[in-house]
Amino acid sequence: MKPRAIALGVLLVLFVVFTLANWSGITAPAQVSLLVTRIEAPLGLILLVLLVAVIAIFLFLMLFQQAGVIRETRRLEKELAAQRALADEAEASRFTELRKYLDRRLDRLAEGGGPDDESLAARIDRLETALRQHMDHTGNTLAAYIGEVDDRVERLLGALPPPPRN
Repeated sequence: MKPRAIALGVLLVLFVVFTLANWSGITAPAQVSLLVTRIEAPLGLILLVLLVAVIAIFLFLMLFQQAGVIRETRRLEKELAAQRALADEAEASRFTELRKYLDRRLDRLAEGGGPDDESLAARIDRLETALRQHMDHTGNTLAAYIGEVDDRVERLLGALPPPPRN
């Protein structure tokens, strides 16, 4: 049981015990004004009945609201299940389409390709030729720079006196 329900149960028992202990005071007659007239009635009993009526109305409204929430939850649950089914169906359709596409591509590759493969091979050959030319040019440039550095080092070494021998 929830602590809240236990607390409410204890409060209800205390209220009943208090009411029974003071029953004679609750049922004692008193002058009650009804705004247009005065009557003699047990004021405590009138207040107790009004309290019970307010609590009953509160409980009825709470149950009505709870029933509405449950109805709304069920409606949303059904809607969510329908949306989930649509999403699953769409996902399955996408997988089916993807599988068909991959099967077509694999079949085309297994057949040896087509015009796309020939143009791709020609493009790769052109790129390979361009890459080889660029590498040759880079190699020649690097060799020229190394030769120039070698000449400078020889000139510097020739301009310096030879180191003394011991």
